Amino acid sequence: MTVPATDPESGAAEQPSQIGALSQLIQEALDKGESYGRLAAKAVDSETGETVSKPYLQRVVKNPPTNPPTVPMMKAIAAALGKPFERIQEATAKQWLQYEATELASYDAEVRIIVTHLKGKSPEELRRWRYMIEAEERARREAGE
Repeated sequence: MTVPATDPESGAAEQPSQIGALSQLIQEALDKGESYGRLAAKAVDSETGETVSKPYLQRVVKNPPTNPPTVPMMKAIAAALGKPFERIQEATAKQWLQYEATELASYDAEVRIIVTHLKGKSPEELRRWRYMIEAEERARREAGE
């Protein structure tokens, strides 16, 4: 009796990738036709001149280092991938610190501060904040804004 090397019923091919978030961003660029060499050539922080080498990019994807990249390195990686620095920063935090931020689209930094301030508040305090926000929204609607 012959048994296939991989059992198609096992779902092994459908398992989610265990690759880290930053590693995945780099891998996605490679999957779209980039090479480590071309990425490294573009990986320059415009402020500090810090670069990221081809071997470093390979290491991040294949065998990530223990320590995360520095801010200038993240800026260089952002330049290489053509992505906003914040996206690289979030991916780095997720991969090395297991920290995941929730994106607040269309809001400014002040709203982010309020959300951070509300973290850890009691249910009663959150309810009071919600009432204040809803009252403000109702007043704007009634004023025709």
